[in-house]
This record gives sequence, C-alpha cells and structure tokens, in this order.
Amino acid sequence: MSVQFSQETYKQFEEVLTHYPTKRAAIMPTFWLAQKEFGYLSPDAMEYIGQLLGLSPAYVGAVASFYTMYNKEPVGKYHLQVCANLSCTLLGAEHIIECIEHKLGIGLGQTTADGKFTLSEVECLGSCGTAPVAQINDDYHENLTPEGVLQLLETLSVQE
Repeated sequence: MSVQFSQETYKQFEEVLTHYPTKRAAIMPTFWLAQKEFGYLSPDAMEYIGQLLGLSPAYVGAVASFYTMYNKEPVGKYHLQVCANLSCTLLGAEHIIECIEHKLGIGLGQTTADGKFTLSEVECLGSCGTAPVAQINDDYHENLTPEGVLQLLETLSVQE
C-alpha cells in the first residue's frame, strides 16, 4: 500500500469511528480525512479506505464517484467550482466560467500549468438566492460578476 494516514489523521479516523454504528457508515468522513491528507482520492487512497473500513474497492469507488465534492484527480491550490444549476445559469454562471477560462487560459476540468488553479463546473452549491455562486476550496463567493471574479482571481494569484 503506497498511502496511509499520518499518525495524527489516523487518530482523527479513530475518533470518527466512535460516532457511527458501523465502520461502513463512516465512509464519507473518512473520504474527507483522506482528501485533506492526500489532496485527492487516488485509487490507492480509495483502496486504503476500503481496507480501513472493511469495504471492497468497488464499493468505495462507487460511493466516491457519486459525489462531486471528493476529488478523484489532483487539483490546483485553488479549486474553482462554479455552480451551473438553474438559478446560477439564469443569472450568468456561463459568463463567470468564460471569464475564468479566458483569464487563466484553461477550460473546465483543467489546471493551470503552475498548479495554482483548477476550474470545475458543479451541479448545485445550494446557494440559489445568491446566484451565481462559486466555491473556491472551502469558501463560497456569491453574487458573482465577471468583474468581481477577475478581482478575486487577481487576489488569489498574488497569495502564496
């Protein structure tokens, strides 16, 4: 096995298990721990999770593939997830995506050459009243405009 939790993360995993009636029920919080530790859910990470929880790799992969919040490929330092559901689309999400693509020189599902930004389209971020919305890593950015997203990208570009 090429991946395993650090001692600190393994302690967190053991704590997570105390909150669920079965190991299988702890799969989603274990995904979060693995994504935080490894950056994304690689096939090796999913196999490791399966071993920890006593689940088949096929089951672990099926659950992980259902949810867009778990990265199955490496992502940039800043993962830009733009909502493309109805409210966001009606209020200009496609313009936000186009603006990001043009500014960064990447398309949906791509990462900048420097590894700083990854652009994804997601189905719903649950913030319809403040559309269009994007999630950057763990933070929501609401009521986006093309100008506002350019300013946001500029701010992120200078951060280390």
